[in-house]
Amino acid sequence: MAGNRLTDYMSHRWLDVWPLKTECYNRYMKRNYALYTTVSFLTLILSFSAYAQVRTSGDLTTTISLTFEKATLKEVLDRIEDLTNYKFYYVEDWLGESQVSGSYNKVPISIILQDVLKQTPLNYYRYSDNRIVLIRNSIIYDELPEGFFGNGPLNQQGEQVQVNAVFVDPDYFSAHEDQQIVQVETVRIGKEDKNSIRNRFRLSGHVRNKKTGEAIPDLSLLIINRNSGTVTDENGYYSIELPSGLNILETRSLGMEKAQKNLLLFNDGELDFGLNEKVEQLEEVIVAADAAKNVEQAMTGSTQIDAEESKNIPLVLGERDILKIATTLPGISTTGEGASGYTVRGGNTDQNLILLDDGVIYNPSHFFGIFQALNPYATKDVLIYKGNIPAEYGGRLSAVFDIRTKDSNLEKFAGEASIGPVTNNIVLEIPLTKEKSSILVGGRSSYSDWILHALNDERLSNSTASFYDLIAKYNGNINNNNDVKATAYYSKDAFSITSDSLYKYSNRLFTVNWNHRFNDKNTASLNIANSEYRFNIGYDGAANNDFDLGFKINETELKLKFNYLYNNAHKFTYGLEGKLYNSNPGSIAPKGSESNIQSLIIPKEKGFESALFFSDNYTINDRFLVDIGLRYSFFAALGKASERYYEAGVPKNESTLTEIKEFGNNKVIKTYSGPEIRASARYFLAPELSVKASFNSTMQYVHTLSNTTTVSPIDTWKLADANIKPARANQYSLGLYKNLDANSIELSIEGYYKTSWDVLDFKVGAQLLLNETIETEVLQGEGRAYGVELLLRKNRGDFNGWLGYTYSRSEIKFDSEFGEERINNGEYFPSNYDKPHDFSAVLNYKLTRRFSFSANFLYQTGRPVTYPVGRYTYNNTEYVYYSNRNEFRIPDYYRLDIGFNVEGNHKIKKFAHSFWTLSIYNVLGRNNPYSVFFVTENGQLKAYKSSIFAVPIPSITYSFKF
Repeated sequence: MAGNRLTDYMSHRWLDVWPLKTECYNRYMKRNYALYTTVSFLTLILSFSAYAQVRTSGDLTTTISLTFEKATLKEVLDRIEDLTNYKFYYVEDWLGESQVSGSYNKVPISIILQDVLKQTPLNYYRYSDNRIVLIRNSIIYDELPEGFFGNGPLNQQGEQVQVNAVFVDPDYFSAHEDQQIVQVETVRIGKEDKNSIRNRFRLSGHVRNKKTGEAIPDLSLLIINRNSGTVTDENGYYSIELPSGLNILETRSLGMEKAQKNLLLFNDGELDFGLNEKVEQLEEVIVAADAAKNVEQAMTGSTQIDAEESKNIPLVLGERDILKIATTLPGISTTGEGASGYTVRGGNTDQNLILLDDGVIYNPSHFFGIFQALNPYATKDVLIYKGNIPAEYGGRLSAVFDIRTKDSNLEKFAGEASIGPVTNNIVLEIPLTKEKSSILVGGRSSYSDWILHALNDERLSNSTASFYDLIAKYNGNINNNNDVKATAYYSKDAFSITSDSLYKYSNRLFTVNWNHRFNDKNTASLNIANSEYRFNIGYDGAANNDFDLGFKINETELKLKFNYLYNNAHKFTYGLEGKLYNSNPGSIAPKGSESNIQSLIIPKEKGFESALFFSDNYTINDRFLVDIGLRYSFFAALGKASERYYEAGVPKNESTLTEIKEFGNNKVIKTYSGPEIRASARYFLAPELSVKASFNSTMQYVHTLSNTTTVSPIDTWKLADANIKPARANQYSLGLYKNLDANSIELSIEGYYKTSWDVLDFKVGAQLLLNETIETEVLQGEGRAYGVELLLRKNRGDFNGWLGYTYSRSEIKFDSEFGEERINNGEYFPSNYDKPHDFSAVLNYKLTRRFSFSANFLYQTGRPVTYPVGRYTYNNTEYVYYSNRNEFRIPDYYRLDIGFNVEGNHKIKKFAHSFWTLSIYNVLGRNNPYSVFFVTENGQLKAYKSSIFAVPIPSITYSFKF
């Protein structure tokens, strides 16, 4: 075979020049002469054998006619040999399995070779009359190039071009030996071009975890013989410009094995590689990524929670819940035990944008808010913005919960599963194309009816409740510059608290994200998302009033975002987005032919929200960092609709109605727009002490309609229109952040003040569900919230956890010259979410490598409530007289949970790694009130208190990872 002739030729024909080659090579190395990067082992042999055989120079001008279709390189070379007297010498493994096609009619052989070798790292060299040698990456020079002794070629500007050269110290490698380096290999990058005058080239690629296939962010790549380097980004991508020749690359990162690669750089090229996780035989290995992020970044009020943090924390019925963990941090709370939704810095629950892989989730809770509607094993982390919100996010006033799912393992099949008292859960990671694409699939279902039967309430003895959620995620690496991720999610709850009603609600979303890298400075992402939330009530009672009632809201979003690294001081983020809302505000229909219920369909609503955004992360100097952003948002209420108009400056009711206008499909009814400023700054007072300040303005074009004090599945969403304005808010924040003990302890104090306008609330006695004139039942007023948040957090050590305390107030005001539009005499009064004192302690103690103990303690001021304070008789009818709205409070809330965690043995080679969690929720048996309500029995007004968990709830959960 032709491929073997190169070995034979080297072994016999040039055997006599080997000593000469070796001696000359050593002399060159020791004297530090400039050796061309193109001089490989073969090059030197050919160069020193010139005395033995006369070389024939010149191009391959012989012309031939040749046609081939999907042929291998070896087949093409064999065809040329058959048609000519040329013989090729090469290492057959260099040719690979790639296929080429072409058709040539009397074309010089040199042209054919250039075409078929174009996509390979191979060059060719003609030696003697009929011998052609293939060389990998380099070029054989048969004479010293111009400029070798200092008089180099000139570029277009008349400047001398530096000749590509490698300077190598023969003692370099021994001087830099490192016992920790576990991988050393030599890699050739690029294909040398003799016509190029460049002496620096671009190297780029991705670095991934060999075991999981996940990208390795913030990995240091050092070129130790050039005193340069770079760092991988969040996608594991790197790009660096290097001189041609030998570059010695070394990787360094906590938790990953150190690796070294000798790079022979001939041209621009790509290098993807993987690293193994670092295993240490120590008492404990701590991997602390971004340990000083809380002090260094400019954002105020931001928190990131890793899903693994929920593993050791005792929660109700042993379910991991990343969002419940968030409520133990300052400034984030719930409306009550068993209520869905989250209040952030005194804002309403509808003022939070909750995203799952960039798709909106309207109701992130299962089972009356007791569990999150997210698979904990598919969730990677959540990034919460409650102070300064980046300009790329919009549409809500208070906060953003940006939840990310895990990327599936690209290397091998893996999974995680659990069995608990309420649910079973499984997630599988399945590689599709190794190192290129994979899919994650997960499912969770409940068997929770026994809990309702165990609660101390006879009304619940015949109740049922169940839920499930499904998730699938695809992640694929197209090439170094493109990757695609797609997520599909669905969750559904069904429960019956009474024997005659069945409640159902569901979330559905689908997202596709395409990330593209233009170069090392410019990247872009395109995201398409569709989300839907709906609920349904089916009533089947004894009377002839059976019905089906439903609601649905759907939104579709397109978002294009760019990142531009202008220089080390400026990092720009900019883009645009558009979102289309379609809402079915409600419908009711008779159930069965004998039902007396009349059908009613509230007309559909449609709206279009769009925005442009721009931000600059500007490093002014080593101490001062600012993040300045501007978002300009626009909203249009669209037809088809019948819009009602009322007299200005008077209450909206039937008597003040002036006209009803009809709008055709997609016709603009009303528009709103405005700028939203997002600005924050950080200043270092000391290396581990910083002060931060921010200003944040937001707009919200959708509202929830609810006249309950806690979020329920039947809350409906209302788009802004000609009668209901969008809400607006401004927030100011100021805080101090300090790290201690090598970033193992975080200490922060942050204060905020927030004002809002056109917040929505309801009139006394309002009917919000299935109301065609909803604008006559609601009011829009002002709000204010302020508070101080303290956090002490220990991240490492056998004893770790955090203490959080928040003092906050949340108040609203509805004032008008008309009594029916005035609440509490037009003065500020506590909102439904006003809880002045909120304290939480989350503590973990590692007893041994396998056994750990955990405890939570929570205390909150009771939320506001409106009590009846008297009775009166009017026209021989007795009425209840209520206090001012939210004048009283339900009893304070406090709860203690404990847990004991047992990990399986730490053997590396076994099928699965197990984890047991034994916990007791509400170990003190505190009868915390869920709500307080009043009923009239036998002419007497009686107060009642309902609770969700009034007794300790033990649970045991077994999970395993394989």
